[in-house]
Amino acid sequence: MLSTQQATNLQVAVRRHLAGEWDAASAIYERLALSAQNDFQVNHLLGTLRQQQGRSHEALPYLTRAHRICRRSAPTLMCMGVVLGSLGRLEEAEKALRQSIALDPQAYETWLNLGVHCAQSGRNTEALDAFQRSVKIKPDYARGWTGMGSVLLFTGRGVEAIACHTRALELDPGQPVARFARAQAFQACHCADEALADFDEHLKLRPEHHEARSFRLFVLNYRDDLSREALFAEHLAYGRAVETGQGASTPNRWPNKPDPERRLRVGFLSPDLRTHSVAYFIEPIIAQLDRSQFEVILYHDHFIVDSVSKRLQETADSWRHIAGLKPEAVEKTLRTDDPDIVIDLAGHTGFNRMELFARRIAPVQATYLGYPNTTGLRAMDYRLTDPIADPPGDSDPFHTERLVRFASTAWAYAPPPGAPEPVSCRSEGPVTFGSFNALAKLNGSTLRLWREVLDAVPGSRLVLKSASEALPGWSRRLAEAGLPADRVELLAPAQSVAEHLAGYARMDVALDPFPYNGTTTTCEALWMGVPVVTLAGDRHSARVGASLLAAVGRPEWIASSQAGYVQIAANLALDARGRHALRSVLRDDMRRSALLDHPGQAKRFGAALREMWRTWCGASAIAA
Repeated sequence: MLSTQQATNLQVAVRRHLAGEWDAASAIYERLALSAQNDFQVNHLLGTLRQQQGRSHEALPYLTRAHRICRRSAPTLMCMGVVLGSLGRLEEAEKALRQSIALDPQAYETWLNLGVHCAQSGRNTEALDAFQRSVKIKPDYARGWTGMGSVLLFTGRGVEAIACHTRALELDPGQPVARFARAQAFQACHCADEALADFDEHLKLRPEHHEARSFRLFVLNYRDDLSREALFAEHLAYGRAVETGQGASTPNRWPNKPDPERRLRVGFLSPDLRTHSVAYFIEPIIAQLDRSQFEVILYHDHFIVDSVSKRLQETADSWRHIAGLKPEAVEKTLRTDDPDIVIDLAGHTGFNRMELFARRIAPVQATYLGYPNTTGLRAMDYRLTDPIADPPGDSDPFHTERLVRFASTAWAYAPPPGAPEPVSCRSEGPVTFGSFNALAKLNGSTLRLWREVLDAVPGSRLVLKSASEALPGWSRRLAEAGLPADRVELLAPAQSVAEHLAGYARMDVALDPFPYNGTTTTCEALWMGVPVVTLAGDRHSARVGASLLAAVGRPEWIASSQAGYVQIAANLALDARGRHALRSVLRDDMRRSALLDHPGQAKRFGAALREMWRTWCGASAIAA
């Protein structure tokens, strides 16, 4: 029992706590905790405050003591669940949350926290159910709607996600989480303009939110009205913002032995070590990398662990599953592993760890494959590419990294197992052009150019498909570009890789978008015997198609102007006999190319890594 004075002090502390005066409240709670160690309220409130402050290690003892004093306090159990989850004690966290719900089934905030826990554990069905229960109990609970929207987006239901986040913003217009999450949902639904508007609005409120800045950079690559100078300036601004004050964490001296020829520990950090386009291109490199020269550590930063993940795990020397871990925990893991080189495979594509790279987590840092532009980080030493995607002298000034053109083409493609054989070219019916690229890449300039292609081949059609749903406004975008609705077909997302690849039988000529070319889709089309027309531009994203087509010996399909693009597409469309022959030879062309020379590409990749390391060793010797 608290004395009268202690009770008065506690009331003052609670008022300050609720007013957001956490330091003042903390000081009073701490004094009370010394004189009233066995008071439930004091322990519960101080533990709750520590949890709100993000000081989980300090919160847990107070909450545990409060729970011992009153085992039927649902709020205490809820706070314990949140704290245990933040400490990585996931089973205990879920047990505490479910015990809290059993005591108070109407606690909408506990349902929310259970939803967050399930989502972070990759259990999306349970997470969605928990969030739905939360808003059913309290329909005006904005955070519940935001949680529901985030899970819906993660499960590919982008349109529903947008609706949920919009509802959250109606309830709480200033909620930054909902604005940021809706921007991501718009991005997933191929609405670049709407996504940028939300990212910009969010960053007005939270200019220090570097993750949002990173997502925004990715969307900017889709724009057809942004010069590469302006795009580079955006990346530089991100780099300056995220690297400010980061240098203090960089070790003055690395423990790595500066021996230029020893076996190296190489880490690959990515959210896409699963069934994903990035895996199609990195798996051949990792599988063939000389293990007498390199020890491979894979850091998988995604909740999904599937058959591709397990195959990569078997290939690697070490596997670290870091999804959901806070930056401090990931940094500790990497510094403990002590890699010599760490390679980022994400860039600004989401779920990235750019802020850790800004802190420098290895002596040598490089970026490769996942992102078609500079990271903007001065701490990122290298970017692996090729001389066609990034011409020497022309591309270098637009990168903070040193460009390493390690091969004639920067990709090593692994065709999906079980891919169907190419189908003979159709001899009847209208010529069909197509693109299975993400609809976000199909900006106004691309769609207007494709209208010119259709105009050049009377009666021709255009078939499109994407991996995710599109908003109803998509038909308006087609109309604005002058594409007649009766000549354009939008296919539903495929349910399997085999079904997706079989869809290439529906097109005669594949059209590459610009300034953001396809990569996986171009390789898929060629593997299925479909010729691809690309327009070479002034930046990496607009020259990937040129690199891939040059690799398979088809430079004649690379246009240098929009008029040339239309002419190449029309010539291919009108040459039915030639297209028929291509169905049977393109796959063999790929097999003979560097794209499928996996041992050769891995050897060239390894040589590039070795040269990076030698450079670091030389610099270390000079510094010493």
